[in-house]
Amino acid sequence: MPATQKTNPITEQIETAAERVAELNDKAVENGKKAGAAYLDSYEKAVVQLADGYEKAAQATRIDWVSTVAATQADFAREVTKAYTSAARELVAR
Repeated sequence: MPATQKTNPITEQIETAAERVAELNDKAVENGKKAGAAYLDSYEKAVVQLADGYEKAAQATRIDWVSTVAATQADFAREVTKAYTSAARELVAR
């Protein structure tokens, strides 16, 4: 804008408001990413603890085939959860 031309106060207010909205939007996006990451961490931890408990309970039966099946299921649950949360973290990080 040329130095001799005055800016419109309404235009300045609109630009200031737009900048504030953009800043708030950026903060909201960042907070959403943090919340998503915290949820994924909690979810993964809960599933792993559940799988561990399931496996330990099966081992307490002292029946080999029950322990083997439970260990396999627990490992599967851990691996699926790991893959799911890893993929979800990549989406959240974008």
